[in-house]
Amino acid sequence: MVVLRASVTTIAAAGLLALLPGTATAAPVALDDGSFEYPAAPANSFTTLTAGQPLGPWAVDSGSVDLIGSGFWQAADRAQSVDLNGTGPGKVSQTFATTAGRTYTISYSLAGNPGGTQGVKTGEVLIDGQNFQNFSFDTTGKTFAKMGYVGRQLTFVATGSSTTLSFASTTAAGAYGPVIDNVSVGSCCSCSSCSG
Repeated sequence: MVVLRASVTTIAAAGLLALLPGTATAAPVALDDGSFEYPAAPANSFTTLTAGQPLGPWAVDSGSVDLIGSGFWQAADRAQSVDLNGTGPGKVSQTFATTAGRTYTISYSLAGNPGGTQGVKTGEVLIDGQNFQNFSFDTTGKTFAKMGYVGRQLTFVATGSSTTLSFASTTAAGAYGPVIDNVSVGSCCSCSSCSG
């Protein structure tokens, strides 16, 4: 009986803590397929998609991208990922529901295609068409088995009932661009610093 009371007290205290003003409370947001798992690309290969084509719930807005299938190289989460340079620099976008005035945090995993000439791959994260973050990744010494993914994050305040998130390559024309995977969105209702 003592154990039960202690558990109930702990749960009640946790619930009260979550309601305190200024407490960071992150909530998941309905971003669909942040790990690029559908459609399925051929195993140990990839599918090139061009502007105007859907990539599951994402859209290819410009240029071309490669949807990397299971086993081709290491994914950051689950089986698939996206190279933002198909035959050249490309951009993918997804629109999701938001609440105006609320702070949101975008988290994602970043690497680069280590095939071809190794070096720095660059790109940007856009919110409603505006550049919110530039990113770069050096593929020197990386391999398909050890991609070297790093976590990246940014925050923004929504201005409307929906927001469009985009990832675009700024790597020069040609294949072998930046790679993204494991994209997620979190929201904070009332907090001074939101960590997702």
